[in-house]
Amino acid sequence: MIQFLLNQELRSEHALDPNLTVLNYLREHLGKSGTKEGCASGDCGACTVVVGELHTDAQGAEQIRYRSLNSCLTFVSSLHGKQLISVEDLKHQGQLHSVQQAMVECHGSQCGFCTPGFVMSLFALQKNSDAPDSQKAHEALAGNLCRCTGYRPILAAAEQACCNKPADQFDSRQAETIARLKAIAPTQTAELNSGDKRCLVPLTVADLADLYDAYPQARLLAGGTDLALEVTQFHRTLPVMIYVGNIEEMKCIESFDDRLEIGAATALSDCYSALHHEYPDFGELLHRFASLQIRNQGTLGGNIGNASPIGDSPPLLIALGAQIVLCKGETRRTLALEDYFIDYRVTARQDSEFIEKIIVPKGHTLFRAYKVSKRLDDDISAVCAAFNLKLDNGVISQARVAFGGMAATPKRAKSCEAVLVGATWNAATVEKACAALAEDFTPLSDFRASKEYRLLSAQNLLRKYFIELQTPHIETRVTAYV
Repeated sequence: MIQFLLNQELRSEHALDPNLTVLNYLREHLGKSGTKEGCASGDCGACTVVVGELHTDAQGAEQIRYRSLNSCLTFVSSLHGKQLISVEDLKHQGQLHSVQQAMVECHGSQCGFCTPGFVMSLFALQKNSDAPDSQKAHEALAGNLCRCTGYRPILAAAEQACCNKPADQFDSRQAETIARLKAIAPTQTAELNSGDKRCLVPLTVADLADLYDAYPQARLLAGGTDLALEVTQFHRTLPVMIYVGNIEEMKCIESFDDRLEIGAATALSDCYSALHHEYPDFGELLHRFASLQIRNQGTLGGNIGNASPIGDSPPLLIALGAQIVLCKGETRRTLALEDYFIDYRVTARQDSEFIEKIIVPKGHTLFRAYKVSKRLDDDISAVCAAFNLKLDNGVISQARVAFGGMAATPKRAKSCEAVLVGATWNAATVEKACAALAEDFTPLSDFRASKEYRLLSAQNLLRKYFIELQTPHIETRVTAYV
């Protein structure tokens, strides 16, 4: 059985289909049709809801952390121990919530289909903001698409909603909600079981290892932003899932003198601060990784584990020399990330083995990353490049160059690196290294880019890296090219 709060109503579910999304649960099981389905793939934001969960802040105080999510990509099992808020919950005692009122007064809605999603993104923004902030408003709304209104009045609504924001019913009930969430905090492995399908929800790494050993055919569910597409887009059935999002050990970030250790179930939005502090380019790329709703769900371990050749984090991690810790039963092994990827969607992971954490070395001061995509925000890379050199008196002593979108796996450019190591860091060396990229990669053409475009882009990004290191005041990193 799983338990969660539907606003303030306690829900206990045990026989639901684990393949059921929160979107369909709201609409088909509860009759709450305010949440809309636009794309069923996490691209439009019409289905946005907000999930609240207990969080201890830096001062040790217990709070509720509110996050916007795409309900079309969220399975009901991931709600265990949390609070779900949909657009119907905002109006209180006959009065519109202040974010709803702002949308009305700023004329932020026309047809209204996308409006509930915008309202919920604004609600999360208001809860996480102390004052109007244009950059945060753009970030909060980047995952919500509108076909008819235009974004100026919606951004005006965001400014109004976050300016002198009034207290609402969620503020007045905060202590009560915290107490109720503590009362339903998971204490043992939970299960959602419809007879022919089941989802198990362990609380510890040890429990996960035991369950995965017992059910090696199970699909591991973290954020679900990729896995859920098998249900919503390809209409497949997932008979057994194991949800790892309640394992606190796998959601921690630890900083040591020489490395970061990031739990595989850590949401991308939680990774931002630590990675941006060490590597600003990594932080900037995370901003462009996807919408905030996706980053609130998607995990660093999931982005690695799905072995996509166009995943944005693996090329950067490979260039940094990152490692992963793989766990199976009581056995752990540490593997260089570049050795994890074998072929298209084929990895070195053994049956019942899972990624427990990612180890990211510190101290690479010449690390840079670039993403080429058709849109600046919320778009998949045509090419993703990461460069990491070490220079000694103008001579390249170490080189790690990695790309995504150029091969069947995220991959180092070994021929390019061989040209660079031992050579003087100058334009002539860069041109030789650019030529060597043609030996490293024979990219494919698809609807995102032709093979010629990809190869030329990869070469130009290396030239860009050289120019920026020579003249850092003109750098324009993590740039999109149309």
